[in-house]
Amino acid sequence: MTAWASKPKSELTPEELARQEEEEFNTGPLSVLTQSVKNNTQVLINCRNNRKVLARIKAFDRHCNMILENVKEMWTEIPRAGKGKKKSKPINNERFVTKMFLRGDSVILVVRNPQATQFSK
Repeated sequence: MTAWASKPKSELTPEELARQEEEEFNTGPLSVLTQSVKNNTQVLINCRNNRKVLARIKAFDRHCNMILENVKEMWTEIPRAGKGKKKSKPINNERFVTKMFLRGDSVILVVRNPQATQFSK
């Protein structure tokens, strides 16, 4: 533990705050995002609107706002059946977006690309 870890944030100098934030980005939960930016690897992002996003992260902040490139957005739609008709089968949809800003409050989960980690083993 460093000296600034025991102090309240209000008593830290701007330099100490910057060091603390950098350490949190490299070791905490945001390290998945940091590594993705450094290595230009894909991540799979699960969003609140029940959509999945497979993309490369260009930049992010502590709120998980992200600038994404080469985005593949995937979702499932269930068509409405009319009266007396059989249940409709779900339809998988996807679209490609070259650049996207994703607001952090819609992010549920961020995972390293499962396909890439599978091949590296």
